[in-house]
Amino acid sequence: MTVAHHPDIRPGRLAASDYATAFADASPRLTRSQALLEAERCLYCFDAPCATACPTSIDVPSFIKRIADDNLRGAARTILESNPLGGMCARVCPTENLCEAVCVRTTQEGKPVAIGRLQRHAVDALMESAQPHIFTRATATGKTVAVVGAGPAGLACAHTLARQGHDVALFDARPKTGGLNEYGLASYKTPDNFAQREVQWLLAIGGITVHHNWKLETTAQLDSLRRDFGAVFLGMGLSATRTLGVPGEHLKGVRNAVDFIAELRQCADLSTLPVGRRVVVIGGGMTAVDAAVQTRRLGSETVHMVYRRGPEGLSASQAEQEWAQTNGVRIHHWLAPQEIVGTLDLANPAAQDAGHVCAVRFARQTLVDGTLQATGETEVLQADMVLKAIGQQLGNPLFRQSGLTLNAGRIATDAEGQTSLAGVWAGGDCRAGGLDLTVAAVEHGKQSAHAIHAYLNRA
Repeated sequence: MTVAHHPDIRPGRLAASDYATAFADASPRLTRSQALLEAERCLYCFDAPCATACPTSIDVPSFIKRIADDNLRGAARTILESNPLGGMCARVCPTENLCEAVCVRTTQEGKPVAIGRLQRHAVDALMESAQPHIFTRATATGKTVAVVGAGPAGLACAHTLARQGHDVALFDARPKTGGLNEYGLASYKTPDNFAQREVQWLLAIGGITVHHNWKLETTAQLDSLRRDFGAVFLGMGLSATRTLGVPGEHLKGVRNAVDFIAELRQCADLSTLPVGRRVVVIGGGMTAVDAAVQTRRLGSETVHMVYRRGPEGLSASQAEQEWAQTNGVRIHHWLAPQEIVGTLDLANPAAQDAGHVCAVRFARQTLVDGTLQATGETEVLQADMVLKAIGQQLGNPLFRQSGLTLNAGRIATDAEGQTSLAGVWAGGDCRAGGLDLTVAAVEHGKQSAHAIHAYLNRA
């Protein structure tokens, strides 16, 4: 279906001075006084549920006690021993669903200790100190490991292996190190180039050589890595975005949300980044929230975030959903995309998906015996830009061709990340059974590094 419409996608929707404010730190840092007062709220529980809830098993009461004692360096060491990307995780972890969700103070006062903000307070203080490096490498072992993917899992694996004295070659397809932390998170969560500052802190351990613009695409490449290195860790994340499978998906103005976020993150001047006046984001996860809020902050007048199930089905945390709504994003439930409607391209009217998106037609859904079914009702939302945030997949045939066992489209491993191929481990979003969280990817990388260390010592 095509209709008359004049798309409105352009840069500079805000005054030049407004962009810095719109993309400033969404969660300002605690002052020293605020941190001390918040740390005093901690009960320092024995067998603390917050530590158990942390995927990287940070000793939360211990680091908070050190903050209360004004020992920020000791607090940061406690954090980073368990989570070498503790600074980024403090910024982006859904703590309200993890450590803070089980805080005893919630039962007593209805408000948990602000564990994430305290973690950031300690790590930031260390990184900005005169001596930010608290770890040293063990004696060189002469063993080498290839790590493919410089995102959270790969960085955690590389840093842990380097601390153990191994030499690590870190390969990544992008021109900058950091993976999701650099390319996939909202700018207001990680301002002031924090992703790169954390990368530089991690690499300062030594023994890690980074190779940019290197993509694992063939079985011959994987065979070469297995032959040339003592072990291989795969932490590439998920490179392919799922498709909607509806008419009009390839119209102009329809984009993958992850690509839009990556472009925004690498844009030196946000006033030059085009954005639609009316935006529809399809999806219910944190990527959808990040895309929706950022388009709103770029100056979009109306932003709709649309999900096919009810509120309880959204993978974005309740805090993220409230954040979206606070920023003027309208969240719709029980709507599945049926057709992306476009304008007529007069120069080529017969072309499939000709023209530009102007609206999205949704079919209203309901649950019948646990299965989603259309009710027969439809709803149309006007749009100059549509961002797809419906999940990602490996999208690389070499994994099956290489003999790796897959599970639900991701690499199957044991609890330590060992794959079906000898000498090959995997972690992060590409690994089956994960939580699709930065902190979970870090734990994958760390645990695989310990397993690789034991494997190399047996060799």
